[in-house]
Amino acid sequence: MNIAVVGLSHQTAPVEVREKLSIPSAQVADAIAHLGGSPYIEEVSILSTCNRLEIHIVATEIETGVRDVIRFLSEHSGLALGDLRPHLFVLLQQDAVMHLMRVSSGLDSLVLGEGQILSQVKHAHSLGQQHKGVGRILNRLLKDAIKAGKRVRTETSIGTGAVSISSAAAELALMKVENFTDCHIAILGAGKMARLLVQHLISKRANQITILNRTINRANDLAAQFGDVDIQTGTLDAMLDTVIAADVVFTCTSSTEPILHRENLEPVCSGRQLMVFDIAVPRNVHSNINEIETVFAFNVDDLEAVVAQNQESRRQMALEAEALLDEEVEAFMDWLRSLDTVPTISSLRTKVETIRTQELEKAMSRLGSEFSEKHRGVVEALTRGIVNKILHDPMTQLRAQRDLGARDQAMETLQILFNLETAARNEIGSHR
Repeated sequence: MNIAVVGLSHQTAPVEVREKLSIPSAQVADAIAHLGGSPYIEEVSILSTCNRLEIHIVATEIETGVRDVIRFLSEHSGLALGDLRPHLFVLLQQDAVMHLMRVSSGLDSLVLGEGQILSQVKHAHSLGQQHKGVGRILNRLLKDAIKAGKRVRTETSIGTGAVSISSAAAELALMKVENFTDCHIAILGAGKMARLLVQHLISKRANQITILNRTINRANDLAAQFGDVDIQTGTLDAMLDTVIAADVVFTCTSSTEPILHRENLEPVCSGRQLMVFDIAVPRNVHSNINEIETVFAFNVDDLEAVVAQNQESRRQMALEAEALLDEEVEAFMDWLRSLDTVPTISSLRTKVETIRTQELEKAMSRLGSEFSEKHRGVVEALTRGIVNKILHDPMTQLRAQRDLGARDQAMETLQILFNLETAARNEIGSHR
């Protein structure tokens, strides 16, 4: 089985491309079903965030499996293959494993060391299980990636003071307006990014905040988490009235289409200066609002300058994290390689167990009816224990063998010495 990751990120594609590739949670089931329909793809998981879209696969034919994924991405995004390919990366086997662990640890994020990605990988794992895309190999890989992410956060200092997309947006806004104290701020959306945003705005002395959401209850729940600050709430029905009354607007809704654009904003702007920071992907704000003279719009790709200011201080910490990830990758690859030994080990155990059972039955028939069930149980346990102890060392050594040549030679020797191929054929024939 071959592991591959096909995707794109903030490092390879601008937001205009990333938003076309975004796969919302509600569409993951269909995407997994589509990709799982390929005769070359055995397992699938999908990680879709504001800064990346990755599809992880286990394939029997790696080149064809990757080609099927790229073709799916082209159809899903509406981008021609020639326009899509320059933005994609493809990683195979150990490179794919290391990449996923780096992603889970925040080492591949726009904000080095950010913690939100770990919960997003957990969500991808959960969706993959829920929609039957994740099998034995991806289940182990995603679990190990999550474990690696937790180790990096607990055993290094890379998460200390690490900013998120939300805090970087708040920092960029403060650079533009200089002071939040007398600034009326509107936030469209009330999800996790909005919560982090409010937290960072308050820490920078913002005290006039309005939160709008599709449902008022969610907006109220978010405002209630910051009881020391008087936060106004409302629904998106009041969006335009709230926006034109604000000095700074942040958008982070789950809408798949722009909710602010030149057509609905220009008629109500009345020459007022407005700063709009769009941290959603797909974007909530159409690029054409930049055509309005008094409106200044920024998106997630504009955050890089802010992020760069605190990146250097955590690069040394990232090197510590990489050393931990090397350990995790090696452990996973050892497990993956050990799967090649499973058929041989299974055949050996089957043959020895068959011999044990046959010999036990012969012994029981010679002992006759005087031999009680209690005694039979003792002998059964004795013979089973002997078999397990005899097989333990060769099985353990075979699984742990890292030298592929030596491992293959050992498996071949076992197959010859114990006539395992014949045993396997006989076992298959007995079930027909």
